[in-house]
Amino acid sequence: MADPARARKMADRIKEIVAKRLDKGLRDPRLGFVTITDVRVTGDLQHASIFYTVYGTDEEREDSAKALKAATGMLRSEVGRNITARLTPSLEFIADAIPENAEHIGALLREAQTRDAETAELAASAEYAGEADPYVKPREFDEAGDELLDDDDAVGSRVETGDESGLAR
Repeated sequence: MADPARARKMADRIKEIVAKRLDKGLRDPRLGFVTITDVRVTGDLQHASIFYTVYGTDEEREDSAKALKAATGMLRSEVGRNITARLTPSLEFIADAIPENAEHIGALLREAQTRDAETAELAASAEYAGEADPYVKPREFDEAGDELLDDDDAVGSRVETGDESGLAR
């Protein structure tokens, strides 16, 4: 098995060679606007998977795939002349799904944005189901250390009387 760094360098070199050759042009009229997105070489440097995208309609993508398949031998010869390896790797062209994935992600983001806007509208007009502040407050004590009761919590209310209990009867 080859060094991963060597495989990565070879993949970069193959990408450059194939892209330059496609830029020069092939004699196949079916070939559309092709972009090489990535190249992956196996660990033994015997096989290269070339990922590409085609700008255009589905028909143009199919025609470009057929043109690349027909030109695989010529492109492999070109790669063999321009790399320094004992064996020339076989080439496989794989249509990259980047544009379709990007469109799908874009649609999901647009849907999330509309849902966020709907949620923000609902939140703006929402009211509390219970009290505005539902959390329990710490108890308050007066100077004498007696607990002060709210009006809702008191059975009796504190009254200033001469009585020591301080509760109304």
